[in-house]
Amino acid sequence: MAKRKMSSKIPVTVLTGFLGSGKTTLLNHILSDSSHGMKFAVIENEFGEIGVDEKILLETVDEEVVEVMNGCICCTVRGDLVEALKKLHKKINKFDGVIIETTGLADPAPVVQTFFIDEDIQEMYSLDAVITVVDAKNIRERLAEEKPEGVENESVEQVCFADKVLLNKTDLADEKALTEIEGKIKQLNPSAQIIRCQYSKVSPKELLNIEAFNLKRVLDFEPDFLADDQEHQHDQSVSSVSCRVKGNLNQEMLMRWISRLIQEDGANLYRYKGVLSVKGMNEKFVFQGVGMLFDGAFASGQVWTEPEAERESVFVFIGKNLKGPWLKECFKKCLVSENLRFKVGDKVQANVGQWKDGIIKACWDEGNAYRVEIQDAKKTNVWAPIDVDDYIRAGQA
Repeated sequence: MAKRKMSSKIPVTVLTGFLGSGKTTLLNHILSDSSHGMKFAVIENEFGEIGVDEKILLETVDEEVVEVMNGCICCTVRGDLVEALKKLHKKINKFDGVIIETTGLADPAPVVQTFFIDEDIQEMYSLDAVITVVDAKNIRERLAEEKPEGVENESVEQVCFADKVLLNKTDLADEKALTEIEGKIKQLNPSAQIIRCQYSKVSPKELLNIEAFNLKRVLDFEPDFLADDQEHQHDQSVSSVSCRVKGNLNQEMLMRWISRLIQEDGANLYRYKGVLSVKGMNEKFVFQGVGMLFDGAFASGQVWTEPEAERESVFVFIGKNLKGPWLKECFKKCLVSENLRFKVGDKVQANVGQWKDGIIKACWDEGNAYRVEIQDAKKTNVWAPIDVDDYIRAGQA
């Protein structure tokens, strides 16, 4: 893939798609793929007041510039986008292209507009392509969602503006459903190429330097596109709740809480994600979810550099009718208490289906409150994830 000539405009790729479709995963694939031979400036946009995606970006990727803007890029921080692009242009010798990942609640129109209304931006940059990632499991529901009067359906707009649509998570839908989705996409955007994929794995050559954006096509379906007085409204029932706390979490308590939360309120959870410090573990715990689909694991290669006492855990929930104070309170209840009831060497009883005598061998071992050596012939080691009597109690005198 040819690099940009220093005298030419800088190509810009816009990655869009609804919450949880796989945009950040796609961005990580592009940044970690050496086949394109390009260096990128990345503009990362998130809806909430606390950013998480920049913490999920691969730490091994050596990109020159990463700009993070919190707030919806299509309205509240649009001016910031222009300012960021102009600031980046002063460092053009450090990169070959710009990738903008929008928040999942963004209408792409104002973002795309930026490259045609602002004269300075027009001279500096060329919009190469709008890539929209859609989630095969949830996209039909999102496209069919009825919004209040005057509020646009962001998923519909994201599909309409796409030069290419990545139909992601195809393993979560059967062939009939995939065909129906492709038919709906073609109704909305007949000219867009649809690429099926899993885990957002698509060759960068399909996405970069493809010169796919066509202003005439956009004007055909939205004649007022270049008018700079267009209004954009979000669904006011949709909000974000974010929390940042210093301290380490009990993984078992966290997983139990999230499991119950998504069972009871999964339909209203558009997106939730976090980067957490788990007591007793050096790796960062990254969790992400969409509706009732949840995934969480210790991130390979992402190790905390801060001392355990200085680490901060963050989470963001985006959805409908969220109870912010309650979510924050529950999250904080998962923090580890530094005062455990037992210390190394104490005699206890551990619940392994029945109560067995044991001795505490370690505290906060691999994220568990205790590691206990059962007093049997094999000296079996077991773990108590939480310091409660259901798992572990004082030994009998």
